[in-house]
Amino acid sequence: MKNIGVAVVALITGFIGFAQENPEDNAQNLGTKISEGVSIGGYAQIDYNEPDGATPGELDIHRLVMFLGYKFNEKVSFVSEIEYEHVSEVYIEQAYLKYKASENLNVLAGLMLVPMGIINEFHEPTTFYGVERPNVDSYIVPTTWREIGIGISGNMVNASLKYQAYVFNGFKSYADGAGILRGTDGLRKGRQKGAESVVNSPNLSTKLDYYGIAGLRVGLSGYFGKTQTDDPSIDASTVGISMIGLDARYKYNNLELRGQYIHTNLTDTEDYNLLTGKDLGSEMYGLYGEVAYSFNLKGVEKLTPFLRYEKHNTHADTAGNLVANDAYDRDELIFGLNYKVANGAAFKMDYQLMNNAVAGSDTAKQFNAGVAVSF
Repeated sequence: MKNIGVAVVALITGFIGFAQENPEDNAQNLGTKISEGVSIGGYAQIDYNEPDGATPGELDIHRLVMFLGYKFNEKVSFVSEIEYEHVSEVYIEQAYLKYKASENLNVLAGLMLVPMGIINEFHEPTTFYGVERPNVDSYIVPTTWREIGIGISGNMVNASLKYQAYVFNGFKSYADGAGILRGTDGLRKGRQKGAESVVNSPNLSTKLDYYGIAGLRVGLSGYFGKTQTDDPSIDASTVGISMIGLDARYKYNNLELRGQYIHTNLTDTEDYNLLTGKDLGSEMYGLYGEVAYSFNLKGVEKLTPFLRYEKHNTHADTAGNLVANDAYDRDELIFGLNYKVANGAAFKMDYQLMNNAVAGSDTAKQFNAGVAVSF
């Protein structure tokens, strides 16, 4: 399966230089669609998951997000999203004020999405193939990653570059006398999500997106700083973070290619693990490559088969006496169909083959089907 992954990534790389026409603009989240006065929107993801042919499978209203925005004037707007997960869990996904200082400079402050990779900013279920988001964007990024901060964004038009730079509060690593971060899912449990967040040392987040070649978009992301703790007197309760991301999206006629690589280095994990008893790795990475081809039906309807290979490892390296856990070195092959029935509405189905590096482990298999809506 690893050879398949290399082939898919190579395929994406090989096509990047031949972009010739503009892609269908999937690079939008609800916050980009705000208009004069009040704007209302939302998205929903309803899933059916059946692992290894098990019965019964699981049906879930995975997400229902309601968007509410207000444009005060040509310069000032407010964006908010309220998310319901699994019916019973309620979160604020975005809540920020945007001030357009000039044509090429915006100032933003509040709860915002961290610009890392593709999916974290553009995660509406109609913008990606497959019922579930890529697992690289669950274990490594980790989506949906949002924190409170302030920063700037805009375009350098002559260079065909979109830029973003923010100062955020960081992941929380220690609270109430216990560690939060662990090996199996890396930084995911540390997302503070704007809920009574603590901040000891602000973190820097940046991204550049190049769009100068028609049909192609390439992004370079960076995130640097330290985790947060509710007891800053304990030095070992925090770790340093350096995360770099590279992503590319390309569309030529009905062919779509997408790839992403995220690499994270963590410092002081040996002291952190000794303090907390956790097994946090010192290095993590994840990558995927995806190819999709759409067949036009009637009107806007499209049927799109796709294939995606993913590999992610939250124990790519470990510090001190901690031995890397091969169960955290995972790779996956996902293939399926996307049936777009309207702009912003699709039926989805796929099949996953999931492996890890443990000797003699069996391939886990899962069938997924779902409904995706965004408006």
